[in-house]
Amino acid sequence: MDEILKLLEENGRISVEDLAAMTQKSEDEVRSVMKELEQSGTIIKYAAIVHPGNRSEKSVRAVIELQVTPERDRGFDAIAEKIYHFPQVKSLYLISGGYDLQVAVEGSSIEDVALLTQKFATIDGVRSTKTQFVLQIYKENDIIYVPKEKDLRQEMMA
Repeated sequence: MDEILKLLEENGRISVEDLAAMTQKSEDEVRSVMKELEQSGTIIKYAAIVHPGNRSEKSVRAVIELQVTPERDRGFDAIAEKIYHFPQVKSLYLISGGYDLQVAVEGSSIEDVALLTQKFATIDGVRSTKTQFVLQIYKENDIIYVPKEKDLRQEMMA
């Protein structure tokens, strides 16, 4: 199961036939494992990863950190639930340190992100916010977005 999961993490489009050959299992066994992983919620979604610079619609990314007062009985969950329903929220983490929640957001403009920060600030329990705009993405989710430089020395020697 772990072997199939690792292969799917590397390439979500790999065929059942290839998975069977690589794991030395039958295609039916692979299908059964994949179905179990999907039904258990281990595999949540299959998706294409698009280079952020190649999207037709340009966007602004930011990280917003929030200091919050946790609610009795629900802790940070109640505030987190209010925040993760915003469509601009791409990731939300409970973190340690000076802030409690870290929110990765994507908006259509700086103004859009600023408005979102204001909305977060008015949620009951939010004590303060800090917004930092993303200027360049070098690596995200194990994917390096910086093109490899071509070694010109090889061309000159050939």
